[in-house]
Amino acid sequence: MELRKNDVVELEITGMTAEGSGVGRVEGLAVFVPAAAPGDRLRVRIVKRAKQYAFGRLEEILSPSPDRIAPACPAFPQCGGCRYCHLRYEAELRIKEERVRDALERIGGLRDIPLRPILAAPSPERYRNKAQYPVGLDASGAPALGFYAVHSHRVVPCGDCRLQPPEFSALAQAFRAWLAESGESVYDERTGKGRVRHFYLRKAAATGEVLACVVVNGNGLHGEDVLLRRLRAAAPRLTGLLVNSNRADTNVVLGEKTRLVWGKPELTDVLCGLRFQISPHSFYQVNHSQAERLYQKAGEYAGARAGLLLDLYCGTGTIGLTLAGRAERLIGVEIVPQAVADARENARRNGICNAEFRCMDAAEAAAAFRREGLRPEVVLLDPPRKGCGEALADTVAQMAPDRVVYVSCDPATLARDLAHFAARGYALREATPVDMFPRTQHVETVVLLSKGEIDSKKVRVEFSLEGMDMSGFQKGTTYEQIKAYVLKHTGLKVSSLYISQVKRKCGLDVGQNYNLSK
Repeated sequence: MELRKNDVVELEITGMTAEGSGVGRVEGLAVFVPAAAPGDRLRVRIVKRAKQYAFGRLEEILSPSPDRIAPACPAFPQCGGCRYCHLRYEAELRIKEERVRDALERIGGLRDIPLRPILAAPSPERYRNKAQYPVGLDASGAPALGFYAVHSHRVVPCGDCRLQPPEFSALAQAFRAWLAESGESVYDERTGKGRVRHFYLRKAAATGEVLACVVVNGNGLHGEDVLLRRLRAAAPRLTGLLVNSNRADTNVVLGEKTRLVWGKPELTDVLCGLRFQISPHSFYQVNHSQAERLYQKAGEYAGARAGLLLDLYCGTGTIGLTLAGRAERLIGVEIVPQAVADARENARRNGICNAEFRCMDAAEAAAAFRREGLRPEVVLLDPPRKGCGEALADTVAQMAPDRVVYVSCDPATLARDLAHFAARGYALREATPVDMFPRTQHVETVVLLSKGEIDSKKVRVEFSLEGMDMSGFQKGTTYEQIKAYVLKHTGLKVSSLYISQVKRKCGLDVGQNYNLSK
């Protein structure tokens, strides 16, 4: 039969899409069904028919999957935040791990993939340290806070989101009650009129501090003192209230201008032993415990010690700064000026003196470093969802790092980029998925690439300085010249660390070098 819109069919779910929908087939035609589970047998209504596929809506569960559970959130599946809260967490982890493996095989063309088991979160609930509640109106015209429905800007009210800490729900309820009584208008995206746009919350997992920010289409709010009292009563650990002005016709939540109403404009958190100041504009991982595990895995892949570690797409420097102790020199690159300023301040606050941060495009910076003759032992890549692309992969390969550590938030673009690196001699040594965002369809992956064997034998060379004439040694030779000379004449690679250790052993200042001929 020819499948048409509004047809009702029976369907067995055999797989999941990258967006978190179930997949079944009717006479060979793929049908995508939200809120389905692998192993379900369903009655499905076709809501859209394309030439090669169709979309369906779950009408009835005929036989549930053994992995299906009752969702704890009443807003599921209307809310677009979660896709997997109807699955056992073990099944969700299996789906995400298979998604990474499938992308690496199908898109990257890789075989015999050294994929480690996915790093599961300690808990799939209450892990988020940031919430951006859009403000809208419910069916009765009363103010509503919640999250957007899938593929829309329709606000789905959510009384207690299971991904957020309890303080966020208490603050959201207090804010909604104040808004209903204050007389403030709600922003309407269609007309650009109305005042209140978003209610923005952040929490520091290590210190417990909470920061609240109201985003308005204007400069302020009526009754800010009343709002403050209600918020402080709802969350005793509240340390600051801000008002952000965003008058633009945009999907971006925050505007550029922020005013402090009360308390502190920032939170203090501790991540991997380092202290970070977090403002509403700061980039910061939303899952504290999993961020530490991801950074630890990246550090493991980076190795014990490096001369130069190049951190591209460094953001506010969090991941690079946690690895700064493993390198003699850290250079971070980020195109967002405010993020670079935050990274420099984070380095200063933590007393990290071997780090520098440059405001540049990642590809342009890598090309400039190559022209300068810089050779990093380790390159760390943490690009946005679109990946780093072939041009940057080519430039990084030309710098000939010993290791490339790639942190990805999209398995498809990761697989594409790994194929680019493989064509330039950099093989996949190991990959580890990390579940940073339980109950959502997203999965992070940390990958180690290298050219040749990374566990190659090291050669120890000992010599005596007795009887050596050191009077002819001169200043001026760079570490890169020494490395090139040793490689040319011995075939051995030496790091900047080893050179400085030898110099100290010889009683030379680390700023001085042997004459090249010596």
